[in-house]
This record gives sequence, C-alpha cells and structure tokens, in this order.
Amino acid sequence: MPRTARPTVAVTAGLAALLLAGCTGGGGSDSSQGKGFAGVVPGRAQAGATASPTPTPPPTGPYVALGDSYTAGMQIPPQTAEPRGCARSGVNYPALVAKGLGLAADRFRDVSCTGAQTGDLTSAQHTGNGTNPAQLDALTEQTQLVTLGIGGNDAGFTDVVIECAKDNLVDAVKGVVKQTRAASPCRDHYSSGDGTDEVQHRVDAAGDRLGRVLQDVKRRSPQARVYVIGYPTLFPADPSSCQPVLGGTVAVGDLAFLAEKEQQLNGMLRKRAQDAGAVFVDTAGPSAGHDMCAGEDTRWVEPPFPAPGLAPIHPNAKGQEAVAGVVLKAVRG
Repeated sequence: MPRTARPTVAVTAGLAALLLAGCTGGGGSDSSQGKGFAGVVPGRAQAGATASPTPTPPPTGPYVALGDSYTAGMQIPPQTAEPRGCARSGVNYPALVAKGLGLAADRFRDVSCTGAQTGDLTSAQHTGNGTNPAQLDALTEQTQLVTLGIGGNDAGFTDVVIECAKDNLVDAVKGVVKQTRAASPCRDHYSSGDGTDEVQHRVDAAGDRLGRVLQDVKRRSPQARVYVIGYPTLFPADPSSCQPVLGGTVAVGDLAFLAEKEQQLNGMLRKRAQDAGAVFVDTAGPSAGHDMCAGEDTRWVEPPFPAPGLAPIHPNAKGQEAVAGVVLKAVRG
C-alpha cells in the first residue's frame, strides 16, 4: 500500500534535497527488438524462400556496461567494486544480465557510476570517494556487447525536479496567506511566453552529446551489439494517485509535467539509438504500474521517502531485476 503522506512542507523539502546525487527518466513504448551495430537484423529471404531467418545467438562477451546511477544500482546492497563513490551494486541489471548470459567474470566489466554524464564516458569522473576512469576506456575491439544507460544528468533532470519542488513550496506558501495558487507552477517556470520549452531544449542538447558518444562506441568496438537502455516510469498514468505518497504540496499539474519530461527524455534516447544503428530498450512500458507511487511490494522505483537504506527516486532491487529481464529479452532477440 502507498505510504502515509508526510507534512507538505517536509515532503517538498525532501524532494528538493534527495536528488543531488542521481538522475531520472521514463515514458515510451517497446521497440527493444533487434540487433545493434554489428548485430544487424538479417536481410529479407530470397523470393520463394519459406524458412525463417536464423536468430543471431546472444553474445558470449566480452560485455561492457556503461551508465549512471540507474545502471549502477545506487545504494542497493551489496555495494561492490571501486571507486566506492560510484555506488555500484553487485545485483544491478548489468550484473544480472551477465549472469543470465552465463558470462565468466573475465568476460564482463561494469564501469557505470552514479552521477555520470556523457562527458564522464570519455573523461575521468571524480566522485566524492574516488575517481572512475573514463568509461569508454573499458571498450576494446574484442567487445561484443555494450549496454548504455545515460542522459538524465545531461538533461539536468535532477535540477528540474528540484526546481519543481522549490516552485511548489513557494506556491504552497501563497496558499497559506490566501493568495491564488497556480495550477502548475513548475511548468510555468520552464515555459517562456513564446512557447519555448526550456527542458526540451536541454534534452535536445543531451541528445547531440549522446549521438557523438554512440559514434565513439562504434569506433572503439566495431563488432559490438549496442543497447541503449531507457529510464523506467517514475509517475503513474494518473498523477493524482501520487498524492498519498507525495502529499498535497506538489500540484497534480506539475506531476503531469514531470511525467511529460520523462517521456521526452526517453524519446530522445530512442531516436539517438536508432540513428546510430543501436537498439533502444524500453523499460518505461514494462515498469508501468511499478512507479514510485505504487505500493511498497509493487514498486520498482523508490519514492522521496524510500525504504530504509535505499536511494530516493531510484530503482530498488526488484527494479534492477526487472530491467535485467527486459534487457536479456532484447539481447536474446
């Protein structure tokens, strides 16, 4: 069942504080079938042929996992490997994919790191507890499988959510002093008078950077099958159902606004993957109904006040396991 609502000011303060270390995303439909880069979908059979194309067997490695906190498995025990500041879990989806494929330890490298942006794929990332080398340096000409889950931090999605929390807190104070409250103060903040959507602009800029990264991946590992992993759904289809979890401070209109931004982010990831010849793996569709406002036994993403020891607004162990299943299905074709 959903958690009991906290006092409204406390909920908004929690929203503003909890996202300083992570990233977010969501929305989209399933297009995870196919092969990436070297794993091209077989061409049409010759005229009159009746046999079905022989499926391409899943790669046996080497497999390299790249990405941010949603890939790393922030705060999910057991936390493994170095640097500790990457908060990488031993049961994140890359580890479970490698296990599902039966890969030996020397055929799998997970270099994902909490807080990573696309720039941290080509340059070292300094965390609060150690330095993660440039993630793309883990790729070689022998690499056969690459998963990449990144883009939310580039789009500044954490900043957007924090700003929404601030805007709604100010708007809540207006309500206390009996001033008129806005229907969607955060949407108003990011929309200019000429209709320009600032968040969409950020997402587009992140897409340009991701496009260059995917070109670099292809150059370094020309034989690899590459899968771009989307972000899971954070909010339910009916944002008003989040009120028991988030309280009444965050306007329903702004919850819908944030859900729209998640969809835009995933839409960008899908397009950039397709343009690069990689495969986009949708996790938003499978995670519908398992958002952060679902019951504790159902959700794959934790709410602002998470279960003890887990990261707020990040996947939990069930979420990582579920994403691993979706990725394995795509890889096995």
